[in-house]
Amino acid sequence: MSGNLAGRVGRWSARHRRTAVLGWLAFVALALLVGRLVPQGELTPAEQSVGAPAQARQILDARGWEEPASEMVLVQRAPGVDEAAATAALTDVVETLRRTPEATDVVSPLDGAPLLSADGRSALVTFDVTGDREDAGERIPAIAGALAAVADRHEGVRVEQFGDTSADLALDETLDADFRRAELLSIPITLVVLLVTFGAVVAALVPLVFALTAFLAALGLLSLTSQVWHVDQTAQIVMLLIGLAVGVDYSLFYLKREREERARGAGPVDALDVAAATSGRSVLVSGITVVVAMAGMFLTGFSVFTGVASATILVVAVSVLGSLTVLPATMASLGDRVEKGRIPFLRRRDAGPGRFWPAVLGAVLRRPLVAALTAGAALVALAVPALAMDLRSEGVEDLPQDLAVIQTYDRITEAFPGGPAPAQVVVEAPDVTAPEVQAAIADLRARALATGQANEPIGVETDDAGTVAVVSVPLVGDGEEQASRDALATLADDVVPATVGALDGVRAVVSGSTAYSVAFDELMAERTPWVFGFVLVLAFGLLLVSFRSVTVAVTAIVLNLLSVAAAYGAMVLVFQEGVGGSLIGLDSTGAIVNWIPLFLFVVLFGLSMDYHVFILSRIREGHDRGLPTRTAVAQGITSSAGVVTSAAVIMVFVFLTFVTLSMTSMKQIGLGLAVAVLLDATVVRAVLLPAVMRLLGAANWYLPRWLRRLPQLRHQPVPGAAVPAPHTAGEESPALAGTRD
Repeated sequence: MSGNLAGRVGRWSARHRRTAVLGWLAFVALALLVGRLVPQGELTPAEQSVGAPAQARQILDARGWEEPASEMVLVQRAPGVDEAAATAALTDVVETLRRTPEATDVVSPLDGAPLLSADGRSALVTFDVTGDREDAGERIPAIAGALAAVADRHEGVRVEQFGDTSADLALDETLDADFRRAELLSIPITLVVLLVTFGAVVAALVPLVFALTAFLAALGLLSLTSQVWHVDQTAQIVMLLIGLAVGVDYSLFYLKREREERARGAGPVDALDVAAATSGRSVLVSGITVVVAMAGMFLTGFSVFTGVASATILVVAVSVLGSLTVLPATMASLGDRVEKGRIPFLRRRDAGPGRFWPAVLGAVLRRPLVAALTAGAALVALAVPALAMDLRSEGVEDLPQDLAVIQTYDRITEAFPGGPAPAQVVVEAPDVTAPEVQAAIADLRARALATGQANEPIGVETDDAGTVAVVSVPLVGDGEEQASRDALATLADDVVPATVGALDGVRAVVSGSTAYSVAFDELMAERTPWVFGFVLVLAFGLLLVSFRSVTVAVTAIVLNLLSVAAAYGAMVLVFQEGVGGSLIGLDSTGAIVNWIPLFLFVVLFGLSMDYHVFILSRIREGHDRGLPTRTAVAQGITSSAGVVTSAAVIMVFVFLTFVTLSMTSMKQIGLGLAVAVLLDATVVRAVLLPAVMRLLGAANWYLPRWLRRLPQLRHQPVPGAAVPAPHTAGEESPALAGTRD
């Protein structure tokens, strides 16, 4: 065991429990203090964008562009209401806004601005919120109250406000409530599953408390790493999600193995030594695999992804460190008191795998070909819909459609296509007010409208220094459909180069939400193969070194890819085809948000390896003791089935809490993760894996002669530890029946 780092660290921890526990608590406290003293590095607007939109943002930032908080008011008469009533309401809105101290720069059709809809039923009034954009939300309620009073005075005419600031206020309130609910639900759900798993309060609390302390420590340290890789709120949400999952999993693997050895007669010291040498090593390999998978996101070149990757890697690394150091010390300190708080009617599960999984495994090993073909065909059938996956950028359709502000946005979009989210041409020049630049901007406006792919109102804003102008050009379509993309291409490739782009010393870049979607899609198309290749190659190498078998490494990767593909297929069935959509509160079907498939791949590949490494370690452990492959497979899977099931149930329920959120993208993430983990822990690990290994036999451990110089990591327990047995004395396990050579 001299080469088993996890075993050595675990034994040291168990024998220096006071130092280990106090050291961990001091580490967590210090990390939290760092988090309080060092502000997190937040993503800048330019870092949150890619391609031409990122270049446009960099130009604006370099010029000190301070964009005001702009809002608009829709004044729309209902059918049957005469034009005079609408004009009276419009006049009231304009006069009210001009009297309101919090509003400035009011523009309306009454001033001759092209802010009337084609059918004449709708008008827009635009204005800016006074003061800084950062605290504009504090002044929105006063404006909203004044406009509500106007609406009350004009029956039959809609008077509704929309803008980035007012929308953010409404969305933040809803989404914050969503995420708080998900976070609050995940902890009690985890505790309930752990109580059922262990049947004792203390044993259930150990993994949960460990996971939470590891998350808090990582959250504090995030303030340091975010100085290099800036993060946003998404990174912290993913950090909690993954941190809770792996923290509970790692401690669950460790605690279950120690309890299992104690139930089989091993002494306290030997039981902890076995757990450190086996489960501790599995945790180390698994953690490194998750880190490798998440590191693939650095290859995307997208700062949001690198922030998520750095935060996830940090929480996984802290969880691995804690599981190898403080967990053995905690269990050594508690001893058999970990069984305190036994819950009536919940039997002990430490002594064996129960009856269900041995029965399933017995059937699989008796008919491995049938089992492999059946399970494989089921997963392939579920994965087939993924071939028709349609991707789109995250947009308004992903937000809660029952919010008044979203309904107002839809009405504005219908009356003024492209108006709420226009393309923006950022023009940089020594003097954008020069006659030739102004003439080129006017030409741009005329040519854009002449294409039939742009709409009024086309607006122009200039900075105080006269070095930057932003031309807003509403495009046809909804911003995501092909018509909008074609209009963007016409604007960027034809109109801009022929007008402002043709002037010497002038730089013109096209930005906006549609431009961002196109740029992001191009970036993902370019980088995704590199991310997949990086993760697969490094995971293969890690598994090859860990298990000294080409076959095991290839099998693990293929099975992981199969479960990920099945999750993709399930997402397409639900979110594109609408199968069962009403059960998760899905209002309408559409496409898959374009960043989710890559995100799910790296997360699922890492998390799936948790179970695979744990199970394979038990199988390899038996093989290293000289058991026949078929017996090692049966024993390894039956002995690990219970803990893998418990860990998977926790993950599935935690991920399903995200299905309850309002945003479609969060529903897609939650369902994709939950389905993949469920399939991975049941169909893949309990049926397909043993069936394939049973069919391969001795070929499972194939290692070419030229690779035998790889480091040799032993999987057997420490000398003197109890040898695990999958059945009670004098009885043959159903899972082993018929598997002897």
